[in-house]
Amino acid sequence: MTITQNDTADQKLLRSKLFWVGILYFAEGFPLGMFYDVFPVHFRTQGIELWKIGFMSLLGLAWTLKFLWAPAIDHFRHHRRWMFSVDMIMALVMAIFAWHTEFGPWVWWAIGLFTLMSATNDIAIDGYTIEMLNKRELGIANGLRIGFYRVGMLASGFVLMLADVWGWTGTYLAAMMLFTASGIACLMAPREMRKEGSGTLSITRELKALLIHPATFTLVVLFLLGVLWLADNATKWSATTEAFWPYALGTAALLITGALIFSRTANTIRIEEQRTPLTEGPVFGALLSMLRRPYIIPVIAFVLLFKLADSSMGFMIKPFWVDAGFSAGEIGLVSVNIGLALSIAGGITGGWYTDRVGIFRSLWLLGLWQAFSNLGYAYAAYSIPLAETGVAMNESQKWLMYGASAVESFAGGLGTAAFLAFLMAIVNKQHSATEYAILSSVFALSRSVAGWAGGFGADTLGYSDYFLLTFFLAFPAYLLLPWAKRMMQYSEQQSDFGQR
Repeated sequence: MTITQNDTADQKLLRSKLFWVGILYFAEGFPLGMFYDVFPVHFRTQGIELWKIGFMSLLGLAWTLKFLWAPAIDHFRHHRRWMFSVDMIMALVMAIFAWHTEFGPWVWWAIGLFTLMSATNDIAIDGYTIEMLNKRELGIANGLRIGFYRVGMLASGFVLMLADVWGWTGTYLAAMMLFTASGIACLMAPREMRKEGSGTLSITRELKALLIHPATFTLVVLFLLGVLWLADNATKWSATTEAFWPYALGTAALLITGALIFSRTANTIRIEEQRTPLTEGPVFGALLSMLRRPYIIPVIAFVLLFKLADSSMGFMIKPFWVDAGFSAGEIGLVSVNIGLALSIAGGITGGWYTDRVGIFRSLWLLGLWQAFSNLGYAYAAYSIPLAETGVAMNESQKWLMYGASAVESFAGGLGTAAFLAFLMAIVNKQHSATEYAILSSVFALSRSVAGWAGGFGADTLGYSDYFLLTFFLAFPAYLLLPWAKRMMQYSEQQSDFGQR
């Protein structure tokens, strides 16, 4: 009887956690939908030039660089208050848009604030969720996470539909109410776990400690150069600023040289600063802690490569549908709406399977499903004539495309559930928000580069050969699976040690 009562209590606790996962990730997905679906349509209906609407995408850089201020949330904690505060600020931005719907210079500031708050919301929600879940719950939780995140994005589509009935003022007022409700709901989530053993380094002491460790300081400078490169890829500063990179590299060299000189003259403070590990610093502590972990280099490579096949093909799927002669309505119904539903189903199925067989086994098996689904599009591209050839597509070829889309969407959800469970499993809960933000940014970098290269690949090879090539891009990650397994074992050992 006692066992049954314990099992019932565990099931109730799990249901409670999954309920909050759904609420939180709806709140995380909704702002992204507003940014990508509502803002561009609103501005275009006002006759705003396409280049200005395209410029708006640069403001989305906040989601890529969110790891820069993630340490603040790890340091100050109170995830639910962060969520509530940023949701209220996003609601305020919606109120401003509701009142002043005309486009003007103020729009850039408003959207910049909106994306900054949304990225901060992501950090707080991800950190909170990682701390709340046990390893055995990561699979099903990530399945629901994928689903409700996309439901949040879909909600922005329903908000957009209100523009035809209530006008843009009504649309933004509805969004304001949704943000307000999301913020209140997030504030009502269970209290965060208490963080033990928080770092004792102040920012000043952390900087001094870095300066007397030139090798570590050099690593931090190289990391910041990488961040600058990411920002430059989006903003193109180097194209408009003369000698941008010589100045940046020269400044980095001066900083490293200064650290070398300082380290040789700072013997009086060396002993004092070495008493506290650099991994407890409030700014770079989480980064240094993660980089000192065994197997981290091959694991970062694994994070870059695991979804490479999926990402490389993803950006070319919609152009292939267009070039094959499908209408916008067919693309929206099959590739977008039905595809979204199937990817949600795949995420939930993949999460259930991950909990049953374990993260490592699900990575390689569901990763194979994800890779083999690319062959469906490769065969479709081989069989279906492009519209420019003047050859009409028959009914069986049309259903071949529908089938390829269904399999790819479902299999993509399978692989994503296992992959996200892996990322959450290897994160140190002491620095959960920062480490997960870094790893997700690494994954975002891979996706961006793959999308950029995909255009050249499809243009050079043709759709069929390029889609076939993406299938083989799945397998380099499999060479790194042994290190991924070792990292999970190491993280589990550290977690068990910390609990003792």
